[in-house]
Amino acid sequence: MGKRYNSRKVFTNRDEIYQNTLEKRMRKQIHHYNTAKFTYPTLFDLNNITKVPHVWSVGDRFYKLAAKHYGNPTYWWVLAYFNQTPTEADINLGDVLFIPFPLERVLRAFESED
Repeated sequence: MGKRYNSRKVFTNRDEIYQNTLEKRMRKQIHHYNTAKFTYPTLFDLNNITKVPHVWSVGDRFYKLAAKHYGNPTYWWVLAYFNQTPTEADINLGDVLFIPFPLERVLRAFESED
């Protein structure tokens, strides 16, 4: 398990609502990833995950923190989901977020319900 698009079903969409977009882009169809469904870690999982506090400051971004702590910026969504903050706009300077470790255990705790 890793990136959020791994093992996600892809479906083709030719819905009439997209006709203008399809024509502008000279396409016959759009390929969509199926929406993932994640579970939030259980209390048992949370007790087995190390949570390092981080005070949100000027210049912080999820992708920068993911690159720093996980070595890969594509894991930005792990930080957002774990802290239940869908966007950086939902965070104020001085707010405390938690960086969960180890990443592999966190990803297993998020296992998709699909």
